[in-house]
Amino acid sequence: MRVVTLIDLTRTLDPADRDLLPEPLRTLAPVIAPNVDYAHPAGSGREQFASAMQCRVEDLPDGEGWGSELLTDFSTHLGTHVDAPLHYGSTCEGKPARTITDIALEELWCEAIVLDLRGRCAANTAISVDALESALAENGAPIPAGGAVLLRTGQERYSLADLEFFQYPGMSREGTLFLAERGAKVLGTDAAGWDLSFAVMARKFRASGDNSVLWDGHRAGREREVFIVQQMANLAALPPSGFRVAFFPIKIARASAAPARVVAFT
Repeated sequence: MRVVTLIDLTRTLDPADRDLLPEPLRTLAPVIAPNVDYAHPAGSGREQFASAMQCRVEDLPDGEGWGSELLTDFSTHLGTHVDAPLHYGSTCEGKPARTITDIALEELWCEAIVLDLRGRCAANTAISVDALESALAENGAPIPAGGAVLLRTGQERYSLADLEFFQYPGMSREGTLFLAERGAKVLGTDAAGWDLSFAVMARKFRASGDNSVLWDGHRAGREREVFIVQQMANLAALPPSGFRVAFFPIKIARASAAPARVVAFT
C-alpha cells in the first residue's frame, strides 16, 4: 500500500501576527489574522459555562468550564484563502460569477504542480510569461487539466514583520491567462496577493492613466474562470509534481472568498 504524506500549506491564523505588521501596513490586519477573544476553561470559560448552565462557578465539575474563542475583524480574504469568481466581478465568462459555495469540492481537490520562480521574478514587478514558461520547462510536467499551479516566488524568506513580505512579485493579466489557457483551474501563490501590491498598481495608474493596470491579474479571472489562492505556506516542502491538493474553504453563503485549510497529499 502506498503511504501518503500530508503537507500543510496553510498559514496559521494567529492574532499576535497583527502586532508584527509594520506601522504603515496595520490597515491590512483583517486579511492577516482575526482578533480573538479567548475563553479558557479555567478562566472566563468558567463564567460563560456557569451562565449557560444557570449555576454557580462553584458548582462546576473540577471547577472548570469550556474553552471558547470569539473571532472578530475577520475578512473572508483572511490568511490562506480561496477566491471565488465573484471576487473578480459580477460576471465571469459572460455568466453570473460563482460564489464560494457554488464551487464543488471536486473542483478544489486536484492534481498540482509547483513552478519555482525564485531567480525569475522580482519584488514589485509582474511575473513575465517568459518566467512562467522557463519554470514550467524546468519542472518538466504538464499543467494538469483542471488542476492547480502553485507559484513559489521565494516569499518564504520574509516574515510579516518585514516590509519585503508586502513587496512581492505579482501576476498580470497575461500571466494569469497563460496558466488558465493551458488548463489550470486553481492558481496559488506564496505571496501576500496575486496581483502586484495595491501601492504599486496605484502608482502605475497615476503614472500612465491606464486603468487596465488596476488588478489585471484578478480581473483576468472574469475571462477564464479560475480560483485564486493566496498566502500559501510551505511550498518548499513539495515535489515539483505528482501530488494532489485539497483547497477546502469555509462554507460561507454568498461569499466572494473564504479562508481554507490547504493540504497537499504526496
